[in-house]
Amino acid sequence: MRRFSTALRDEARRRIEQMEEADIVVGIPAYNAQDTIAHVVATAARGLSRYYPRLRSLIMVSDGGSVDDTREMAAGVDTATFESEKIVTIYRGLPGKGSAVRAIFEAAVILKARLVVLLDADLRSITPEWIPNLVEPVLEHGYDFVAPYYLRYRLDGTITNTIAYNLTRALYGKRIRQPIGGDFALSRPLVRACVEEDDVWMTDVARFGVDIWLTTLAIVRGFRIAQAYLGVKIHDQKDPAEHLTPMFRQVVGTIFTLMEVHEHHWTRIQGSEEIPLLSAYPIAGKPEPFEISVPALLEYFRLGLRNFGPVWRQIVGRTAFREIRQLASLAPEAFHFPSELWVRVVYDFAVAYHEAPRQRLKLVDIMVPLYNARVASLVNELRNLADEDVEDYFEEQARIFEDMKGYLLRKWRRARRAS
Repeated sequence: MRRFSTALRDEARRRIEQMEEADIVVGIPAYNAQDTIAHVVATAARGLSRYYPRLRSLIMVSDGGSVDDTREMAAGVDTATFESEKIVTIYRGLPGKGSAVRAIFEAAVILKARLVVLLDADLRSITPEWIPNLVEPVLEHGYDFVAPYYLRYRLDGTITNTIAYNLTRALYGKRIRQPIGGDFALSRPLVRACVEEDDVWMTDVARFGVDIWLTTLAIVRGFRIAQAYLGVKIHDQKDPAEHLTPMFRQVVGTIFTLMEVHEHHWTRIQGSEEIPLLSAYPIAGKPEPFEISVPALLEYFRLGLRNFGPVWRQIVGRTAFREIRQLASLAPEAFHFPSELWVRVVYDFAVAYHEAPRQRLKLVDIMVPLYNARVASLVNELRNLADEDVEDYFEEQARIFEDMKGYLLRKWRRARRAS
């Protein structure tokens, strides 16, 4: 596998060096986003012009070699009207969002930017106020890492709601509600720290793992962290049963890998703390509902049980496996995967990942049908809840992850002694 010393292509680097300096870099990692990229670029430009007219800014679209018209659509947006520079380039490196982010960070370092804002390319609900809500915590309040806080439909963000938020909170003691949200702001020191982590750009961090890696790095390095209220997040929807397997593999694999890297940190953490939530400007809106097919999720789960049942039993133990096997007989409308069982499953797989370095990709892959089963359960459990009660449900689930951390620590330390 070819190793790249930089994610910037020569032409992009020349244009960046000609700029010499910038205060704000807005980076947009993109791939096949022709329907939304122009809206994201134009809205970012309006936000920069409206709220930071005296600061020099660059909007950089870092593309993964889109085979549609993403680059052409981005290049066609007239940001000069809003006095923002714009660069549209293809990055170098492993295909994935992380390599796109690396190119953006390298540009920011060259330009000595005061901060970087990262925006997803498939956003449909972004408003100009997203820019100050992400920027102000860094420029005015001295925070280094600003994570997004969205209003999302109850069935959106299933990887966040089943694993990423819960493990970030339970392991590292920080209640960052959207640790893989995609829309972040980072200070100059944090951007430099990320660029200097040269080895990670040849791992799954270079793919979908970059968001959780950024969040975890900010925590363990002691950077100041805040959350920015961004209102509704509407983006291209992805059905867990059809589209989320690669993302699940890379996000969860990165989380489990980081547990080893930062073992000295998370094993000492007890409890969790709130993270400040800031909102420079109010943003209105309501998330759009959508459907997830429970039968499709359960078909995937039952197929996984047939193919991987003996391995699941080895990982989670006889008692938990007996409960999992019993779930397969439930009708779709009655399907319920208990939260405590799900927490044990996640922790058991984390330990198995730790114990079997040569089987890690396979371990995460065979976890996907269990994730689909948990999502199917969420669809049923959340269906009749009032909107104001949904977040309480997820907070209770996160509390269970915290309360059962002792179970993880005992198994983790036992595995460490055995090895």
